[in-house]
Order: sequence, then C-alpha cells, then structure tokens
Amino acid sequence: ADVVIIACGHSAKDTYKFLHKQGVAMTSKPFSVGARIEHFRDDINYMQYGKQFQHKNLSAAEYQLYHQCGNGHTAYTFCMCPGGVVIPSQSEEETIVVNGMSEFDRNDKNSNSAICVNVSSEDFGNNLFDGLEFIEKIEKNAFYVAGRNYKAPVTTTKQLFGIGSKIPEPTYALGVTEVDFNDILPPFVLSGIKEGLENFDKKLKGFLSNGAVLTGVETRTSSPIKILRSEQLESINISGLYPCGEGAGYAGGIVSAAVDGIKIGKKIMGIYCVKARN
Repeated sequence: ADVVIIACGHSAKDTYKFLHKQGVAMTSKPFSVGARIEHFRDDINYMQYGKQFQHKNLSAAEYQLYHQCGNGHTAYTFCMCPGGVVIPSQSEEETIVVNGMSEFDRNDKNSNSAICVNVSSEDFGNNLFDGLEFIEKIEKNAFYVAGRNYKAPVTTTKQLFGIGSKIPEPTYALGVTEVDFNDILPPFVLSGIKEGLENFDKKLKGFLSNGAVLTGVETRTSSPIKILRSEQLESINISGLYPCGEGAGYAGGIVSAAVDGIKIGKKIMGIYCVKARN
C-alpha cells in the first residue's frame, strides 16, 4: 500500500511488537496509573452546587482536580463519570483493569473518576517496552491479590486514613475484594494518591472526609509507547506510514484521538490533491 494509517488502541501490545520487529521508529513515553474513586453522587453534587444540589435543572456534577506532590509526581483526576459505574477493561487473561462510564441520564447512585499519578522512564526504565512491563506487573498484582477470580481489588478512605462515615458500595459488576493497595501499587503511586486526596479535600470539602471507595487498577490512561512521526505526520523512517491517535502516542482520550484522525485524513487528502493537479 502507498499509505497505511496505524490507529491502534493504547492496549495493542501485539501491534507495538510487530512494528518494532519491522524496524518502525518508536520510543517509550510517560503515562499514569492509579485507581477509580467513587463517591455518592449526591455528595459530589453538594460539594459543587451547595444547598441547591437537588434542583431539577442541575445535572450530575463534575470535577477535575490536580495536585503537585512532594515526591515530584503529580496526582490528578480525569475521565470523570458523574452518576456512573466502574467497569472491567482488561484485554488479557489474569489481569484486572478498570475504567468508568456514565449512561445518558447520569443518575446512578455513585459518581466516579480516575485518580492517578504520573510515571516516567525514571520510574519504569529506559528500554522501549519497560513501560508496558511496568503496567502488566500492576495488572497481574491486582488479579492475584484480589483472589484470582476477576473480582477487582478495592480499598476505602477508612482503610487508608481511618476516616469516612459514608462509604459507597462499589459498582464494579464482577464483584470486589477489599485488599491492601500496598500489595498492588508502587509506593510512590499510592503515596501520591493519598497526598492528592488530602489536597482535594481542601478544594472540595468532603472529597476525602465524607468517605470514598477506590477500585483498582486504572493503568490504561494513555499509551506507554509513541510511534515517532515527522511534522508531516509520517513515520520518521517509513514513508507512507501514518501513526494516528491515542495508541500511537498522539492523543489522550476519545476527542483528542478523533481530532488527530482528522489531521491525518486532511494531510493525506492534501497529498493526493496535489498529485491530481499535477
């Protein structure tokens, strides 16, 4: 083919390894790992809206929180799912990976989001696939510690801090097992999450002190691999190969992946328009 677009997902290990065998230029890149945190939806609504939180014209509240930790890492929330549920997202046997979703009405009892800490080559190593192996180790830890039955590991603010009078029931449909997250997450990740929670409680009063449940593990925040491309959006060493979207390392979610796809499409259309005029 004259033109090939690689628009794989960020879990496409087989694609990464195949491209590497073919000599396509790639590098590892930073990403984030952590868990899903769930609160009662009404609690989040109250934190954001105050006494009017049950007003009929208000939709389920959202939030986005960020904290620079003392250990040099960043704790933050993203992919917030108001009135939603935590869902299984693993793509391999004997691993646990979670994500979140909301249905259209956003009226389930809990609201959840990812709470994650950034990791870089200083944490996982300098070889191309070290990031993939770092993720895989956490996912397998989650599977084994939670009982090897595809139940997800959970912990609570009560277990982590000894506080939280209103701990919601986890929404993960395959069941959960309460565990010690020290057995799953690297120490700097768990300490970053804990420091982040303490900071977030100052920004949204009750975020920690009211109580929450954390379900692990959230490891597929973005691709740990980047397929290198030029300013012309082509692979830097394979002519006609266009790495695209989140799996290729150029997006961080559905919308940004779609935008990158549009950029690639317009670039290729432009090339063929020039050829047609000539």
